[in-house]
Amino acid sequence: MPTAHGNFDAVCYTESSSGLEHLVLTKGDVGRAQAPLVRAHSECATGDIFGSRRCDCGEQLQRSLQLIAASDAGCLIYLRGHEGRGIGLGAKLTAYALQDQGRDTIEANEDQGLPVDGREYDAVARVLNDLNVDAVRLLTNNPAKVEALEALGVKVLKRVPVLTEPTPENYRYLKTKQDRMGHELGLLD
Repeated sequence: MPTAHGNFDAVCYTESSSGLEHLVLTKGDVGRAQAPLVRAHSECATGDIFGSRRCDCGEQLQRSLQLIAASDAGCLIYLRGHEGRGIGLGAKLTAYALQDQGRDTIEANEDQGLPVDGREYDAVARVLNDLNVDAVRLLTNNPAKVEALEALGVKVLKRVPVLTEPTPENYRYLKTKQDRMGHELGLLD
């Protein structure tokens, strides 16, 4: 699949239990690479497709593809069913409205009786196993993602940051992710 960052092999993995389809883009022979660059990217229709400036998802997606393309081998696993950290598109839009009223991203989920982060990464471990990848350099700012994957048996040899330039529209969101969720973003007060 040709992209703005180069050519990738594209494969669809379908979860038998849910029917969710995850898109995996690979470059090079990830199964033979020592520790390929891997991005487990949660779907974000607003950011990835429409370029919403409320988040940094679309920018992280593009930056990850750029970094993988520049490496010898790597893959991006685009995880469906992860919209809004797992709460779904409708609830995410409701969360946006609550954020417009002054709630932060965590409070907006909690106000709806939803988890702060309901994502699971079992599919990532299964995909990496299928690709014969036993150790990765993980493209993420989220230490909890590292812990979740390691708990599933994925060896994360290094966390590689995927930093983006904050915008006036997403600074508060990013600051909440850093201060309340432990994301390593390097934002100053």
